Amino acid sequence: MRRRIPPHMGLKLLAVWLILSGLTTLVDLHFEGLGLIMGVLAIVAGVLIAIER
Repeated sequence: MRRRIPPHMGLKLLAVWLILSGLTTLVDLHFEGLGLIMGVLAIVAGVLIAIER
């Protein structure tokens, strides 16, 4: 059985990435692994946006 990806999931992940990116700059938010989380979010969002029809 194939799992279906909810509609616009790539755009939702992109929104999370943009919010986190803004917060890290605006309020100097930093924690261990932030770069890894941001990188993974960017890749997953990009792939989902690219394969969405």
